[in-house]
Amino acid sequence: MAWKSPFSGRGCAPFRAAPAELPSAWRRVGGCAALGLAAVFLIGCQGMAMDSSLDSAQLRVIDASPDAGIIDSYGNDGALAYNLSFGTMTSYIAVAPGDYQLTAARAGTHQTLAACGESLAVGKQYTEIIGSGLADMRSAVFVDRSTPAPEGEIAVRVINETTRPGALRVSMVPLIATDSRAMSSYALASHLGLGVSSGYVTLPMGAYAVEVESANRAQSSPANLLRGVQIPYPSGAVRTVVLIDQPSPVDQPNSSQTGVQAIVADDADAP
Repeated sequence: MAWKSPFSGRGCAPFRAAPAELPSAWRRVGGCAALGLAAVFLIGCQGMAMDSSLDSAQLRVIDASPDAGIIDSYGNDGALAYNLSFGTMTSYIAVAPGDYQLTAARAGTHQTLAACGESLAVGKQYTEIIGSGLADMRSAVFVDRSTPAPEGEIAVRVINETTRPGALRVSMVPLIATDSRAMSSYALASHLGLGVSSGYVTLPMGAYAVEVESANRAQSSPANLLRGVQIPYPSGAVRTVVLIDQPSPVDQPNSSQTGVQAIVADDADAP
């Protein structure tokens, strides 16, 4: 059944493949490193841009599928990025505005794993996220904010691309002193479902840590899933936080209690 992005006007259909056919998502290939712990900044392995003029749309691609292996990303017949591994993303790529069939394929092949139809408009910024497990891979496109936040403020949104069951509660915890955290936090989302964006939330500028909890306290898993590191957010900053799976510890390879890690992506900054 087609999966529909909440921020896209078109359905995004998964493609099936046997898990045994694909390599590990944590393999290091083509200079793309797997995501480290907590919240970090990442630059993916970018392919060729389809259009570099000022009259273009801007698209970046994030691989959030924990078991898809190394993938290539295409827009219609043009390559957007090669050798993306789990937790990596590209910078913005200039593409000609128009209708696109965005596909993710097993690296080095044209074995399509997920596809999504999307119309990209001139002057707009977009993020394509390739997510979910291999058995139900999907691609979704989100419209990014391209203008800075007002002076003295920042704008942050969070997108849940984990494979955990149940919704998440996500907060931004400000730093009030060198060695302490604020008693209060700013909520980005109180009940964030899979594949859903919180929308941009305006906060005062400053240093924040992303914290993620299960929205359902009745679950047997620990409530706290991520206590991120403090990251400075300058005046005017616009950021997208993408939540993805945290692999099980080496000593617990079969653990079903998957944690959460975060990608913090730059959407816009003050000039």
